[in-house]
Amino acid sequence: MAKNEESTPKRLSCSTCFNALWFCYSPVHQMQQYYRLGVLDNCSGKWSALWDCLSLKTKPSSQVQEILEAREKEKPHIWTFRTPEEAQSHWKELFGHLDDVE
Repeated sequence: MAKNEESTPKRLSCSTCFNALWFCYSPVHQMQQYYRLGVLDNCSGKWSALWDCLSLKTKPSSQVQEILEAREKEKPHIWTFRTPEEAQSHWKELFGHLDDVE
């Protein structure tokens, strides 16, 4: 990320939360959930996200930035980092059988 992008505060928009909530109540989403899981979605997670976003809108922008940065740091990283030795043993565990000559 460039330095000027880091210093520019992100604009908090609740429209994505509202759109997700709106879609959650659509017949398409509800039927997908019923087909996949056997139950209809009560959309409580979408409501929580919307209320959280709206409550952040009432706080000062400096405080919002701190909260959002803290949440970003709390998220687990998408990748699992390994040392070369760990990577080698994991690779052999997964694909070692391909080295065996029949």
